[in-house]
Amino acid sequence: MTDEPEIAPPGWLSTTIQTYLRVYHRHEVRVDAPVPDRPVLFVCNHGFGGVIDLNVGAFVAARQAAGVTRPTTAMVHQIAWTLGAGPLVERLGGTPGSREAANNAFEAGHNVLVFPGGDVDAGKSWRDRNTIKFHGTGFARLAQEHRVPIVPVVTAGAGESLLVLSDGQAAAKALRLPKLLRVKSLPLSVSVPWGLNFGVVGLLPYLPLPSKLVTAVLPGMLSGDGESAEDFAERVRGAMQNRLDTLTARRTPLIG
Repeated sequence: MTDEPEIAPPGWLSTTIQTYLRVYHRHEVRVDAPVPDRPVLFVCNHGFGGVIDLNVGAFVAARQAAGVTRPTTAMVHQIAWTLGAGPLVERLGGTPGSREAANNAFEAGHNVLVFPGGDVDAGKSWRDRNTIKFHGTGFARLAQEHRVPIVPVVTAGAGESLLVLSDGQAAAKALRLPKLLRVKSLPLSVSVPWGLNFGVVGLLPYLPLPSKLVTAVLPGMLSGDGESAEDFAERVRGAMQNRLDTLTARRTPLIG
């Protein structure tokens, strides 16, 4: 057993986060099926953000509501360490996302948490706020190699915590950020207190609007015999999109 970080904020911080989500965002958790009592790969969608994303706090609350006690190691984008937020991320149970880190976590008997959409999913525009955008299929291959189920966790509402006018992917590409910083999105947004902002707001604290959050923990999914990583990844994304569609079918922005 290796000593791997666990996404388990200190008790007072966890309580504060969940109280904030429950009171300010009226957070609801719906557990569609029990989480298997074995290591799993949690796959989540992004709401909005870089270092800060309401969906991360929503996952912590959902994990507790589902009765999961097994340690969970979160794979986090390298940009957090580039910006100097690494120590805080590590304290909250995050580690720089890599195949080696995920392998070590599974070998230690942990669950692993990933957000396969990365900044592409986190920086999507208001128009696409209810669309799940994955970037790559490595998470599906990881689950196949370790023969663990994927447990999708979907949260609706975080994309309404500010107004994102454009995902800024073209600007990021023009600035060569995908190669320099592994950053593929520079969203143009309007938020409190920054007003109109280009790119940076997801990496800085902003005051979210009181959008209602709803999180669903989906049934575990196993790769089928002979199923490719690409097909498995798309099947997981499709299941998550279908669940998100049901959560947002009659949704009024902010109100829920």
